[in-house]
Amino acid sequence: MSLPEVTESTSWGTPSFKVRGKFFLRWHEDPELVVFKVELEERAALVGERPETFLVTGHYERYQLMLVRTADLPDDELRELVVEAWRMAAPKRLLASFDG
Repeated sequence: MSLPEVTESTSWGTPSFKVRGKFFLRWHEDPELVVFKVELEERAALVGERPETFLVTGHYERYQLMLVRTADLPDDELRELVVEAWRMAAPKRLLASFDG
């Protein structure tokens, strides 16, 4: 919530976060997983390196989304994933303001 213009919402019946109404993160129905917005190339690299932590089900294959076992991640890596997901959803002017 410390990122600019983030609001808490609901997506697919679970808590989610949006920036100016655009989704970037939500809790999955499985309480061990969180759904993150992610670039497809980054997703492929993360899933390839650590498939026990980063995964994609058939439902998410065609979307810029991945499932993450957040309990497996150190706080700094988790924060980086959140910021990158936020950046994908944030409008350009907001990003320019954020980047200073």
